[in-house]
Amino acid sequence: MTARPDAGPGPRLEPVTPDNIDAALALSVRPDQQHAVAPVVRSLAEAYVHPDLAWPRLIFDGEELVGFLMAFFGAEFNPGEAPRDGLWRLNIAADRQGRGYGRFAVESVAAEIRRRGGTALTVTWHPGPTGPEEFYLRLGFEKTGELSGDQIVGRLPLS
Repeated sequence: MTARPDAGPGPRLEPVTPDNIDAALALSVRPDQQHAVAPVVRSLAEAYVHPDLAWPRLIFDGEELVGFLMAFFGAEFNPGEAPRDGLWRLNIAADRQGRGYGRFAVESVAAEIRRRGGTALTVTWHPGPTGPEEFYLRLGFEKTGELSGDQIVGRLPLS
């Protein structure tokens, strides 16, 4: 990957490109989390077949790839309901967790939803002791009482 002259300090989002795709595909979460989040390769395949819905981005800190997120915009969760916007995937590198990158990712998706006129951020997560439930609840998400498959649905109002 080539250095970017505008790559300053602190985390930032970048699109997936031919220059960074190999690093993206090598990104992995902790082994105890692998059951709860799809690998980046699956997310990119889903983004390819849903280009009107998916917004994949890499999270860099300086020149270091530290994570991946994929947002969605205008997704129909239930027939007859208004479409939703939210966070589809969040993968923070195993050795970079606990450093604020997940919070940065959620805040970045919230900002993009607001920019597009949205008022709430939806997320789903696998329940269980190694899942991200506490992370999302600490950020202000509330459980909706819904399930999406076997995942809990959370909602964060954006004001």
